[in-house]
Amino acid sequence: MKLSRFREILARVCSSRALLATFSLAMATALPALAAPRIIVISLDGATPRIVKDLLKSGALPDGSGIGLLKKKGFWAEQNITIAPSLTAAAHIAIATGSTAPKNDIPSNSFALVASPFFSTISGFAAPIGGYSIDGPGVSPDPTANPVWRALREKGKIVVTATFPGGDGLDIKVPGLSNSPIVQPSSVRTVDYTVPFGEFGGVGGQGFTLTASNFSTAPDSTVSQLEAAGKTSYSTILQTTAPLETFTVGGVSYTIEVAALDTTNDNVVNYDTLVFFDTTNGIKPGPFTLPSTGPAYVKASDKSSSQFYLEGSPKKGGCAYYVTVLSPDLSAVHIARYSVNDIPPNAPVQSVVDDINNNVGFWADQADFRFPERINAGLTSFSDQELEDIFEDQVLHFVDYQTRVALRAIEQNPDADLVMVYIEQPDGSEHQFLLNDLRQATNPQDPTSIYQLQDPAKIARYQNYITNAYQKANNAVERIIDAVGTDSKGKPLSDVFVVSDHGFDPFFTSVSMTNLLASAGIDSSKVRAVTSGPAVHVYINLQGREPNGTVAPAEYITLQQQVANLFQNLKDTNPLYTLGKKKVSVFDKVYTRPVSISDPNFGRETNANIGQDSGDVFAMLTDGYNFDGTQNPVVQRQGDASSTSPVLSVSNFYGAHGYDPSIRHMSALFVAAGPDIGKGKLDLVHNIDLAPTFDKILGVKPDATVEGKALKEILQ
Repeated sequence: MKLSRFREILARVCSSRALLATFSLAMATALPALAAPRIIVISLDGATPRIVKDLLKSGALPDGSGIGLLKKKGFWAEQNITIAPSLTAAAHIAIATGSTAPKNDIPSNSFALVASPFFSTISGFAAPIGGYSIDGPGVSPDPTANPVWRALREKGKIVVTATFPGGDGLDIKVPGLSNSPIVQPSSVRTVDYTVPFGEFGGVGGQGFTLTASNFSTAPDSTVSQLEAAGKTSYSTILQTTAPLETFTVGGVSYTIEVAALDTTNDNVVNYDTLVFFDTTNGIKPGPFTLPSTGPAYVKASDKSSSQFYLEGSPKKGGCAYYVTVLSPDLSAVHIARYSVNDIPPNAPVQSVVDDINNNVGFWADQADFRFPERINAGLTSFSDQELEDIFEDQVLHFVDYQTRVALRAIEQNPDADLVMVYIEQPDGSEHQFLLNDLRQATNPQDPTSIYQLQDPAKIARYQNYITNAYQKANNAVERIIDAVGTDSKGKPLSDVFVVSDHGFDPFFTSVSMTNLLASAGIDSSKVRAVTSGPAVHVYINLQGREPNGTVAPAEYITLQQQVANLFQNLKDTNPLYTLGKKKVSVFDKVYTRPVSISDPNFGRETNANIGQDSGDVFAMLTDGYNFDGTQNPVVQRQGDASSTSPVLSVSNFYGAHGYDPSIRHMSALFVAAGPDIGKGKLDLVHNIDLAPTFDKILGVKPDATVEGKALKEILQ
């Protein structure tokens, strides 16, 4: 019997909440295996131990629920060293395989497959785990890493992935190759219940500014449809004189109209609600069956968006509408339409995708940095506060959506042996709002807004957003614990591991790889850089390795050393940013692919830092510097020499990860509690220790490629 059904029965037979709670606890204690997966892993992207500890200490995070509960009832690690680079895709695949990036061949969030044409790039979230055969190319006969679920499922264990990287049901091909063969089949990336992470549906977010002149009396058809839907307006229903927008998704065109309602019966004309609908479908009365939503009804005073399903979209996608300003007389109306998204309908996992769409809903909008950074169109009239409100609304709704996806996965698989859950926050908020270094410009357009000229109100506001992100993520953990239940001592009935992929730190300077390579006169047809956060992989167009390679081995060695020297010699000498030092190395770590001119495997050699598809030079910046965040037009830092193509500049957001994992602030979160977990504290663990620990609990021998070690000291 499923736990949700069991509780429903209890609720019907118990006359009071107190009696229900008492009886539930007694039954959970007596029947601990009622409906609790053996292991549940929850990855909170970017959750940083020092921030969690500070929030627990201040009471911003309760010590009796979520992470605080697990810390009290189980094991906590002071430091969880992730892998290099400390990036989301690379670190999650390290968690899933128990191996480092050079071994599992996912070296970054974005990189190149050397079997691809030279200027092609692949996402680390959709790249072959454990490598592939360059020759052909084709499936590797001997992968250098395997996801933990392969060994478990071979032993009959049930595994669930809920938007966890690597669990997506994809057939992986080589980007840029026409008619590329499959280099990793979907069977490697499919488990018993696989929920892929959502995808962009082709229409980006946008802002709209309207005034009263954009509205007139609504047509009779709109009025009658609203009446049939049970909607009342105490002032004349108005409607936009022209459609708000028209866009096409998957070959289906949508024309969006907006009606304005006054829902307050106070004899005053004060419009407070906007209704968004597609002209083809009109305003239907409902009720609606997921993923359908009907029209989107939005009140600015609610500070909450409303989802809008695109009826007839081939991929079952949708968006949401949010109203940041709505003057009662419609003199000022600000609307944000979030991007269109869907869950990719990968054939091997289509039944699961349908289950989520039909029971949780279409893929919700994740926190979109393009709003606060004013990259999306139509935002000129929006204040910073409005754009921050949009972002915070997306944080709230997306964490809730991912949590409901996880709960659905658990409900459908109560006998699972391993459930792997991914929650995007607090990562998105930390990137945007981690403003706590005196060298960060609180106004990205003003390089002088550092040190004593920083905006204290903005700093305080941003800190609240960080706290909110951790609270939302913690609520997700608590909801999952509540779903599986706890025993009489408060321990979860499943072994619940809450981890993160990496930590976080503020950064104050953006670094332009394009300008840096150009400043050294390096030929961009022979050398290219692929950056992710503060990590970069530099590829050389080697003959005999890349298709149509142009660089001979002798020139390769020269170019490789030239790039490495360029990185090692780049110094920041601006005293406003070096904190009293005469100069600071902008690059912290620089690694080169091992090569020997006589080696028949030239250009394919690997070592502990360089994998098959790593760059010929792999480097990570010093803490505080980041390849992302360069503004257009560029904003030079205060005190730097004037330049039309500066290497260093002022960034337009504030938080980063991807640095050397030995940096303390890059430490990932680790806390666990449950039937198989004892109680105590560890000084140090590694993210690659997780997979063999799951194997140990489930009695399965780890894959031969696993580099980590089972955390036997936490097991009882």
